[in-house]
Amino acid sequence: MNLNKLMKQAQKMQEQMARTQAELADKTIEVEAGGGKVKDIANGASEVISIKIDKEIVDPNDVEFLEAVVLSAVQQAIEKGKALAQSELGKITGGLQL
Repeated sequence: MNLNKLMKQAQKMQEQMARTQAELADKTIEVEAGGGKVKDIANGASEVISIKIDKEIVDPNDVEFLEAVVLSAVQQAIEKGKALAQSELGKITGGLQL
């Protein structure tokens, strides 16, 4: 196998990965928790962009429930962002975990 050809392929893959990672920051994932009362939007870079909380779920006597629902939404959004990134980058790497 030609070493120069291999190096060029590796460089091309690296450029594709960088471009894809930049594109992932523009792709969004929306997650709902608490029966749709908490909505969380994250991007493919696993960054939380926004959280919307319906006022019906806000109960000053049960803050722990609201905290749990918000945490659940954030965790789900981050996981979906990671899955999206893994899927998109897997297209470039052929499924190899880099």
